Amino acid sequence: MKIVLNGEPLETGARTLGALLDEAGFSGRVATAVNEEFIPATLRASHLLSDGDRIEVLAPMQGG
Repeated sequence: MKIVLNGEPLETGARTLGALLDEAGFSGRVATAVNEEFIPATLRASHLLSDGDRIEVLAPMQGG
């Protein structure tokens, strides 16, 4: 399936948002949105992805 992850095209075999995060190496606390809709952490494992979805993953950063 072809998706867009953080603005970059990606081909993935992941069927859920949780599986995609694992596949892409995201760990720790992140915020996620699919097609501009916030997806809470509790729903990521069951949120099914579709071809063409646009996924944004944001991680908090320290500094100032």
